[in-house]
Amino acid sequence: MSVKIRLQRHGKKGKPFYWVVAADARSKRDGKYLEKIGTYNPNTNPATIDLNLDSAVKWLHNGAQPTDTAKAILSYKGALLKHHLDGGIRKGALTQEQADAKLAAWLEAKSGKVDAKKDGLTKAQADAKAKAFKAEQDVNAKRLANAAKAEADAIAAETAVEVEEEAPVAEVEVSEVEEAPAVEAEVEETPAAEVVAEETPAAEENNEEAQA
Repeated sequence: MSVKIRLQRHGKKGKPFYWVVAADARSKRDGKYLEKIGTYNPNTNPATIDLNLDSAVKWLHNGAQPTDTAKAILSYKGALLKHHLDGGIRKGALTQEQADAKLAAWLEAKSGKVDAKKDGLTKAQADAKAKAFKAEQDVNAKRLANAAKAEADAIAAETAVEVEEEAPVAEVEVSEVEEAPAVEAEVEETPAAEVVAEETPAAEENNEEAQA
């Protein structure tokens, strides 16, 4: 029986979640399987992989052939390296202790790379968040400035309207001031009555001469 290590799809539509299984090559993709050896969640960044390393290596020893995606997952978790080191132990090229030390060093280095990637993603997310916050602050400041300008323009417009409404009153007051000398003219005309009074004795003298 030919065995394949492959992914079996689970999860919701648009959010797939996979099981890593060892299954008969003739069975359907999501059909019966021989053993579940891990899970793969591509919805996270980086992807979350949980793998039973010993079970995966056991199936590799028994001749199971991983698909391309499953092979990448096994390589990522060190299953292919352990399979290779176990072959070296069987051939006597190295001891079990040496193989375990090499595998531990490789896993530690891989873990450091994954942690560095996570830290980089966290920093990128923090930078993006800070950038978005600053952009929001700029928008709010611009909105407040526009509101203050609009309020100042409204106050200036109201002041201009009040000045225009008060202008005719000032013109009336000026016209009234200009008419004031007319009263003085009437007062100055009063000496004409005195002229009449002064002319009356001349008429009386004329009458006396006529009688004489």
